[in-house]
Amino acid sequence: MSLSTPSAASAAPARTFTSSDAAMLGVVLVWGTNYTLVKEALGSMPPLAFISIRFALAAMAMGALLLAVEGWKPLPWKTLARLGVLGMVGNTVYQVLFISGLAHTTAANTGMLTAVTPVMIAVLGAALGVERITRSLVVSLVLAVVGMVLVVSVRGPELSAQTRWGDTLILGSSVCWALYTVGIRTVGPEVSALRITALSMLTGAPGVVLAGAREVQALDFSQVSTGAWVALVYSALIPLVAAYFLWGRSVQKVGTNRTALYNTGVPVVAALTAWAVRGEQPTAPQALGTAFILTGVLLSRRK
Repeated sequence: MSLSTPSAASAAPARTFTSSDAAMLGVVLVWGTNYTLVKEALGSMPPLAFISIRFALAAMAMGALLLAVEGWKPLPWKTLARLGVLGMVGNTVYQVLFISGLAHTTAANTGMLTAVTPVMIAVLGAALGVERITRSLVVSLVLAVVGMVLVVSVRGPELSAQTRWGDTLILGSSVCWALYTVGIRTVGPEVSALRITALSMLTGAPGVVLAGAREVQALDFSQVSTGAWVALVYSALIPLVAAYFLWGRSVQKVGTNRTALYNTGVPVVAALTAWAVRGEQPTAPQALGTAFILTGVLLSRRK
């Protein structure tokens, strides 16, 4: 892991706003508002049943999209094997750990623990030689992560024996997401972001579907509200299919570290959504945290 000082050239003014920046802002908006929508579905069906049906739908939609846009193109076995591993880590294991962890800990703890994900991605990327850690990146990470902690700390995280198992699962899911994000960069530019996302989702989805199969069999579908079905379909097609693709494309175009920093904005959108939907008034620490996150992201965009 190298810690380098930016040269005079690297201290140039910030990059212009690009399509990748716009796409990642869209991802932040989608993922941040998705929490409120998912709660509608989870009020009518168990968590594992929800992710099982959601991933089955998302995998079919992603497979159909890949065939329609790019068609079938053979890939080397090593590339397919790598995408299979990414699918297991970034979809199967990540989703099961996250939803199971959330069931055994608080939303505040979840937000606090996932705040370290950008740091994990930066350290892992540097260790594998994918990207360097610069002083500018360190400052950006510190500001963004501190800001994220300020935003979620208002909910009152409590690390205790009662939440320890759930906290461990959430931390494990963060490690999986870091591995998945860095792993995208190791596939190679010759494989498109759409193909990476589709094949990793298709290989990871069966494990997620099987994990919730028992709950799906026991589910009384007549008790699932129309709103819950709408939330489930939206959550499958937009936050999973569209946002996963945009995340992978951003990783390929601008790198793991800059992409990961945008993830710190998700709690901000979630807090604003809670304000609009449930009337939860934002607090001064949340406003300060939002300013830290924005500053960190803007600093990360300097050349």
